[in-house]
Amino acid sequence: MELNKITEKIIGCAIEVHKTLGPGLLESIYENALCIELSEANLNFEQQKVLPLKYKGHSIGEFRIDLVVENAVVVEIKSVERHDPVFEAQVLSYMKLGNYKLCLLINFNSRLLKDGVKRFIL
Repeated sequence: MELNKITEKIIGCAIEVHKTLGPGLLESIYENALCIELSEANLNFEQQKVLPLKYKGHSIGEFRIDLVVENAVVVEIKSVERHDPVFEAQVLSYMKLGNYKLCLLINFNSRLLKDGVKRFIL
């Protein structure tokens, strides 16, 4: 499936979650609700995908990506009052280390969800 179509579907699912639940809840609540919507939209996804981190050939830990949809789009979920530039650095790191080309950073703590969605392309 084309990346733009995937992101459109993901954003549509996120809007449905936001319309139903509203802002102000925990990130984990939005993540779980979004997984239900993604399933209903027939999108394949991995929740809390573990990516091992290596440094000079040595394992130094791992990080977890909230969601990877259709093995192509990283979805990072936030529920915060203010957007912090470290969130952008975080998703760019995930994209580089996981070799992903596209990411959606979705902040559910927005009055209108469209104001809380940021798209990143590498």
